[in-house]
Amino acid sequence: QVQLVETGGGLVQPGGSLRLSCAASGVTLTYYAIGWFRQAPGKEREGVSCISMSGTSTHYLDSVKGRFTISRDNAANAVYLQMNSLKSEDTGVYYCAARPWDCLRGESEYGAWGQGTQVTVSS
Repeated sequence: QVQLVETGGGLVQPGGSLRLSCAASGVTLTYYAIGWFRQAPGKEREGVSCISMSGTSTHYLDSVKGRFTISRDNAANAVYLQMNSLKSEDTGVYYCAARPWDCLRGESEYGAWGQGTQVTVSS
């Protein structure tokens, strides 16, 4: 059973950076695509980024392109989301989720989820 834990959230000023980590236990992430999702207060959860099993394919929400970078370290059994030039609208709880093989749209495609980490962008 895949167990995921997100870390790295916090309070940051607009324009600042954070690096989120998604660590796995119970299974190797080598055969899983990992997606990052976020949920802002009062809004539905949305997909932010995803990286394929091989790491050769990445996807981003339009509003984060050029600011966020997803990467993976299979040796460390972890996936990262580097977030730069953060904006207030990036505030929310960020979740990582896993599914076999490749990225797909829709949170229902992901069977394993972490508990989330809070990101607050505010001055």
